[in-house]
Amino acid sequence: MSSEPSPLVRMIRDFVNSAEPQLGTDQLTPATAAECLQHLGLLANAQLAATDLPLLIGVREGLRAVLSDHAGHSSAPAVLAELDGWLRKVPVTSSLASGIPVLTAVKNNAAHRVVAAIISAVIAVPADDWARLKVCARDSCRWAFYDASRNRSGRWCSMAGCGNIVKMRRAHRTQPAGSHST
Repeated sequence: MSSEPSPLVRMIRDFVNSAEPQLGTDQLTPATAAECLQHLGLLANAQLAATDLPLLIGVREGLRAVLSDHAGHSSAPAVLAELDGWLRKVPVTSSLASGIPVLTAVKNNAAHRVVAAIISAVIAVPADDWARLKVCARDSCRWAFYDASRNRSGRWCSMAGCGNIVKMRRAHRTQPAGSHST
């Protein structure tokens, strides 16, 4: 197993990370969505309508919930049902002509093509790599990351960042009042 994720895993991870929960930023806005999706290789010179954004954001946040489950956090069943609802809005056909399963949007709609490409990537990613794609355990972060640890026990997007913060807070909560370490 490589410590580097495959291009498909990186694309899925980066799509989920198109929103930065800690900073409250989102690249899937009317002004920036097309550029973001082009950068990810999900959209080629097509226009997105503002009405397409709820679908893309719904799929992204649904995938974030799935990746949260990979990290051992239970997602609300309603969130996963909502993801299924968003996916049902995208009619697709399937093909194995290239040797790997590929979904293609039935309608010539840019957002549908993006969702079909993302789900095709999810289907094509080997199960072990898919299970290693997780969301940070720090509640305020929720950043998607690839767990390259040997035993798949990674919990934070960065041990130096979020992992350290969580562990420090946990240590301070368990330390008796008035005690000092020397």
